Amino acid sequence: MLRMLVLAGAVLVAALLGLPGAAQEVEASIVTGGPAGTYIRIGRDLAALGAECGLELDVRESSGSIENMDAVRDRPATQLGIVQSDVLEYFRTYAADDPALRRAAEGVRIAFPLYDEEVHLLARREIGGLAGLAGRRVATGTEGSGTRLTADLMLDLAQVEPGERVPLGPEDGLEALLAGEVDALFYVVGAPADLFRSERIDPERFHLVPMTEPVLRAVYTPAEVAAGVYPFVREPVPVVAVKAVLVTYDYRPERNAYQAGSCAMVAGLSHLILTRLDELRAKGHPKWKAVDVRDLPPGWEVSACVLEGLAPDYAFACRRPDGTVVQEGPAAGEQSSANQLFLQRVCARIGC
Repeated sequence: MLRMLVLAGAVLVAALLGLPGAAQEVEASIVTGGPAGTYIRIGRDLAALGAECGLELDVRESSGSIENMDAVRDRPATQLGIVQSDVLEYFRTYAADDPALRRAAEGVRIAFPLYDEEVHLLARREIGGLAGLAGRRVATGTEGSGTRLTADLMLDLAQVEPGERVPLGPEDGLEALLAGEVDALFYVVGAPADLFRSERIDPERFHLVPMTEPVLRAVYTPAEVAAGVYPFVREPVPVVAVKAVLVTYDYRPERNAYQAGSCAMVAGLSHLILTRLDELRAKGHPKWKAVDVRDLPPGWEVSACVLEGLAPDYAFACRRPDGTVVQEGPAAGEQSSANQLFLQRVCARIGC
């Protein structure tokens, strides 16, 4: 507690003195997902990127998107989280009628749109489509996960009622499937996902279920899992996808030292994401190659702290591990709505 008070005081003094980058000295973290998913690898890529310039970011596991929304809103030292776009849409649609959803959504802002996440439905060979799940035991994800919400929405849209919706996460769900305790499992994750690279998944017994139902392809983004992405996938599989989105909180630097420091950290990392996007694509998870930072989800506002980091005149001090400091900056920007400004600044950096 004393350390946090001293740190907060140091951040406030640094901010008052105008020391460049000093307000970034707050404890910071990103909530991701399970250990075998793509979110955690994206989080580690961002942590490695920040470490190149002295921004420390802890990567924390979670049960998924819904927990991540709550964490960014309420959990101390948790400035960033990764969330599915259909979870964002669910919160936006039902917030007016549900106080819990409204509270969770209040103050959450967009940092960056990321990549499409394929909906994986791994099942016994005899299950040829969603209709084949009727009366079956299906692992639909744990409470608090985006997979659970997506699975429930998809089953309801297709008007399919399993015999039991088993609340198992992907790792436990796969073990249950291999042991014959469930017949199928849902997992919303960007391909390739480590979980499905297991040689234990026998292609004679299990497969990814094609998702060709018109109602699903009308609501979700049509996608494909290519042949060879996983050892058991021998031919392309048509599926559907949602968008992964990096979110943050609506920090107001004038409120207190913690919010000032958190905003500065978000701004600094945003600057690094945009200016080092080619590096992330070259060295990070393969999904970075599919990131389109212009593809903003509708109905949500971009963080003012992100906009600060994308400004052409943003002054950033990259403090390298060897002790050298490289200053990055200048030029002039325009005023516009938050989302228009986001796109302008993205386009100024990478072209549109």
